[in-house]
Amino acid sequence: SGSDDSTLCLWDAKSGAAIGEPLKGHSEEIICVAFSPDGSKIVSGSAGSTLCLWDAKSGAAIREPLKEHTKWIKCVAFSPDGSKIVSQSFYETLVWDVPL
Repeated sequence: SGSDDSTLCLWDAKSGAAIGEPLKGHSEEIICVAFSPDGSKIVSGSAGSTLCLWDAKSGAAIREPLKEHTKWIKCVAFSPDGSKIVSQSFYETLVWDVPL
């Protein structure tokens, strides 16, 4: 889940317990989050117009935050095969190759 304190938290769906420490990489509220189809990666978009890509197992950032959007990111999604990420803000939709 994304938070207004700019962290990303992973949760155990069965117990409801947090998994590990919150992930930090954004500077503003996280608006949207998506898992890759194989569950190995997480992408998050923020009110600070940044996109972060994470390793789902380790929680490590795969790269520095991307800052191509000019407005806050409203939605992120992986393509069905996991090779692309689509991110959408108010006036633009961007498509990224994975890994970025």
